[in-house]
Amino acid sequence: MVRLATATIFTAACIQLGLGFQVDTTLRTTHHKSSTLFATQNDDTSPSETKPSPLSRRDLGTHAKTLLATTTLSLLATTTPAIAAEERKIELVISNLEGTEGNTGRIVIQMHPDWAPNGVARFEELTTADFFKDCRIFRVLPGFIAQFGINGDPAVQAKFRNNIKDDPVKVGNKRGTVVFATAGPNTRTTQLFINMGDNAFLDKQGFSPIGEVLEGMDVVEKLYAGYGEGAPQGKGPNQGKIQSQGNAYLVPAFPKLSYISKAGFL
Repeated sequence: MVRLATATIFTAACIQLGLGFQVDTTLRTTHHKSSTLFATQNDDTSPSETKPSPLSRRDLGTHAKTLLATTTLSLLATTTPAIAAEERKIELVISNLEGTEGNTGRIVIQMHPDWAPNGVARFEELTTADFFKDCRIFRVLPGFIAQFGINGDPAVQAKFRNNIKDDPVKVGNKRGTVVFATAGPNTRTTQLFINMGDNAFLDKQGFSPIGEVLEGMDVVEKLYAGYGEGAPQGKGPNQGKIQSQGNAYLVPAFPKLSYISKAGFL
C-alpha cells in the first residue's frame, strides 16, 4: 500500500516537472510552513520574494526528488497510527479467602495510564519491588471498598513514604475500579482500594482510578470482611499500628484477614 502511494506521489512529481515554476512554488510553500512550525529565530522568509529564475533540468530533478521525499514523509506521518501508552496487567494471588487458609483466588487488574499516569507508575513500581507480597487486605466493607497497601514490614513501608503527585479524576469510581487512597492533595503513597460498589461521591474528593479489575470480582467479594471498620471507628485493625508494627500486629490479632501472597505482571 505504501509502495502504491509512493508511486502515485512520484507520478505527480513527474507531471509537475513539465511545469518547473509550480514545482518551485510548492517547495517554497512547504519550506515556509516548516519554518513557521519549527523555527523560532532567523526565519527570513518574506512574501515579497522575487520571482524565481528559470530552472535547469538538473535543478528540476533535484527539486522533484526533494518534493517526493517531503511528500512521502508527510504521507507516512499521517497514516502511521499513534502508539498508546502501554496498558499492563497485574495479577494478585489472594490467600485466606473468606478467612480460610488454603482458600485462594486471583485478581487481574488492567492498568490505565491514560486515566492516571502518576498513580499507574507508582503501582507498577510497588509491584516490581515485590511490595505487595504478604500485605493484608485490612479494611473490607462490602458494597463499599476493599483496602490494602501497607507492607507487613515497617522497614519496607518506610522506603515508600514519599508522596506522589495527584492525577485529575478522569473516570468515575465505579465498581471494580482500583484507586489510591488519599488524605488530601498530593498525599498518595502506597494504600489502595478496590471499589466494591459504585461510589460516585468519591469523584469530587479527588480519588482518581488507575485501573480496573479485569478478572476476579468474585474473588474480591470473598475477601474476609468479618472484622468490619478499622479502629477507632470500629473493631477492625488500627492503621497506625499496622504502619508501626506491620504483620507482627495483624497476624496474631486478625488472623482471618485475606492477604496477597503474590503480585506480578502478566
